[in-house]
Amino acid sequence: MGATKDEKGSSDDVSQMEEVKPAKGFPKCIFFILGNEFCERYSYYGMRTILVLYLKYYLHWDEDTATAVYHAFTVLAYLFPIFGAIVADSWWGKYNTILYLSIVYALGMILNMLGAIGTLGNTTVHAVLSSMGLLVIAFGTGGIKPCVSAFGGDQFDEDQDQYRRSFFSLFYFAINAGSLVSTFVSPIIRDEVTCFGDDCYALAFGIPAALMVIAIFSFFMGTRFYYRQPPTGNIFF
Repeated sequence: MGATKDEKGSSDDVSQMEEVKPAKGFPKCIFFILGNEFCERYSYYGMRTILVLYLKYYLHWDEDTATAVYHAFTVLAYLFPIFGAIVADSWWGKYNTILYLSIVYALGMILNMLGAIGTLGNTTVHAVLSSMGLLVIAFGTGGIKPCVSAFGGDQFDEDQDQYRRSFFSLFYFAINAGSLVSTFVSPIIRDEVTCFGDDCYALAFGIPAALMVIAIFSFFMGTRFYYRQPPTGNIFF
């Protein structure tokens, strides 16, 4: 005996209900990425804001040398993203690239902070530590730059366009909030706090170093929640 119209309708309703998937909300792991980005941007701009002052008045380099070093550092920080992108796309994946190079980044911040401690000895020691620190920082910040926002975007399904757009708005806010706060706070710390009778560059660099460690911790805390897309190759080779 054939099914009645009502039975067919009920069957279709059940079938449609089975096909409807529950809506997925905003991925909770995104907040670990946003916290990481805020702290990392504070770290970078908090250091860079007072860098020329440090080179001129603490290391006693002339203005031309200080300016050249500052711009060389900035150029490297925007050159190394090419390296980071290739490594992430070809071998390590975004997650590992962010984690490993963030640790390198933090080590550079610590070197830079150590170079600003007034009791270490002569100017050469400070200059060597600071120069090494700046090179390592440029490598670290440049290496993670192309990966963090892309990794955040990977956490959303194809049907979560609205959530993904919201993430990039929040991500941009975190970048600018970290930059704004650090460019306001770092010069005040350098000027208002004294260390060994002088401007406290060690503390002004130490806080960005600490924030970079917190950035790593924030990112790592979300590890078990992340979706990690495997590397698929890069556009160069």
